[in-house]
Amino acid sequence: MARSYSPQFLQQLETNTSDGLGVELAKLCTKANLPAAYIAAALHTSRVTVYGWFRGQGVRESKRKLVEAIIKLIQSDFDSGRLPAENVADAKVYIEEMAGIKIG
Repeated sequence: MARSYSPQFLQQLETNTSDGLGVELAKLCTKANLPAAYIAAALHTSRVTVYGWFRGQGVRESKRKLVEAIIKLIQSDFDSGRLPAENVADAKVYIEEMAGIKIG
């Protein structure tokens, strides 16, 4: 089950000045109300890995283009008003449609 972001994580993210790809993804996902677990499913990686990226760890070269593509798509959908997701159920539907996957 996807969980919302903790107040501590949101505070850390707000003060994170890194311009890394993972931090960019984190800021966009929190703004779009997309849980890390669903992003991990879309990227075919673990939630732990996604949270590492969110906190500034580097994104492996093998995932970099996929992360960049998802950032562009989420930003586009945010700009067009499709996001932010109203709730976790809507976030799940969005990711399933966007990534063409079924989340448990």
